[in-house]
Amino acid sequence: MRGVKKENLPSKECIVCGRPFTWRKKWEKDWEEVKYCSDACRKNKSASK
Repeated sequence: MRGVKKENLPSKECIVCGRPFTWRKKWEKDWEEVKYCSDACRKNKSASK
């Protein structure tokens, strides 16, 4: 993903809050498994819509 503009990064929608979030370097190895946009949403899994 080096050299890619922010607007061209892949994005997903959080399964808890429904907000879109974009790819981050720390998720490089496990982007397919990322489901939550933040730790707060991960902690509130039961509140998913």
